[in-house]
Amino acid sequence: VHLVESGGGLAQTGESLRLSCTASGDIGSINSMAWYRQAPGRQRELVASIADGGTINCADSVKGRFTISRIKAMNTMYLQMNSLKHEDTAVYYCQLVVAGEDYWGQGTRVTVLP
Repeated sequence: VHLVESGGGLAQTGESLRLSCTASGDIGSINSMAWYRQAPGRQRELVASIADGGTINCADSVKGRFTISRIKAMNTMYLQMNSLKHEDTAVYYCQLVVAGEDYWGQGTRVTVLP
């Protein structure tokens, strides 16, 4: 299983970015997909997840600003990030859970200028 993220970059406070994650390989039955992030000096944290049945879970810090979505047929997941804040600066990672096993992308860096 191979995950490729894209869409990170530099943004001003209040601007928007959209992250994409595409999965390929012997994927089988996906249990869930999620976005995590890790800021400098901090632990990796869950940003948002979407289960195969469509149930969505979002961190309180991004509710109302970030939206997770998925196109099943394309094994692609998105994270629309609006009203970005400086504290959203982090490396964002895509996670895929298949048959109970975790797979991770290489990460894409998001930097929000104060």
